Amino acid sequence: MRRVLFLCTGNSCRSQMAEAIVNARLGGEWQAVSAGTKPAGYVHPKALEALAEIGIQHTGRSKRADEFRDVDFDLVVTVCDSAAEECPVWLGKGKKIHHSFPDPAVTDNMNDFRSVRDDIERVMTELLSKF
Repeated sequence: MRRVLFLCTGNSCRSQMAEAIVNARLGGEWQAVSAGTKPAGYVHPKALEALAEIGIQHTGRSKRADEFRDVDFDLVVTVCDSAAEECPVWLGKGKKIHHSFPDPAVTDNMNDFRSVRDDIERVMTELLSKF
C-alpha cells in the first residue's frame, strides 16, 4: 500500500479533509495521514460536517508534521501556500508536490467548506490515480 502525507499549517481543515477523503475513497490503494506546521489542536467542526455530508465519518486529530519525520511516504502534498513555504524541503522520503486550496476557515461559511471539500476530492483522486 502506498502512503501519502497531507501538510497544512493548522491541520484543522484542508489537510484533514484530504486525509479523510483519500482513506475513504482510495483506502484500498493509499493510506493517508495529515499534519500541520503549526497545528491548531482540533479538527474544525465544519470540516467534519462537510465530510459527513458525503458519507465520511472522520475521527482525525490535529498533528505536528514532526510526528512523521521518520515515516516513509510515497508522496507528500502541501495543501496551503504557508505550509509549502515553511516546509520547502521534506526531509523524509517521498516525492513532494504542492497544490493549494483556499482556507474555508477564513470565511467560516459552510458553502466554502463544501467547495474546498469537493475540489480536494476531485484533485486528489485524479492525482493519486495517476501517481
